[in-house]
Amino acid sequence: MRINLPKDKHIIWTKHVLSKMVQYQLSGQRLIRLLRRPERQQSGIAPNTIAVMQTVGSVKHPTEIWLMYQPINQLNGIDVKKIRIITAWRYPGVSSLDQEIPIPKGIINELNI
Repeated sequence: MRINLPKDKHIIWTKHVLSKMVQYQLSGQRLIRLLRRPERQQSGIAPNTIAVMQTVGSVKHPTEIWLMYQPINQLNGIDVKKIRIITAWRYPGVSSLDQEIPIPKGIINELNI
């Protein structure tokens, strides 16, 4: 599968998220839409990260798309406004608001958290 990333100078795509986009069949445009209009937002499990979510799928088979990113205000001593997208995944079903972020164990192991 070839990944077409949207051209945006404010977004840094990690190699990790690129592999997860292939694994979970997520497009760059889909992740940008999630980033701009999340249904839910909370602190990510990695330091200085934010996790956002949108519900997708059907009424019978709902799933959630999650994305974890890190805001960057300085890069090499220069003030910038960028976002580093760290990872993304699909969660089967719907997580509750009082539940911790439902991150697959494989992603946690890959991120060494």
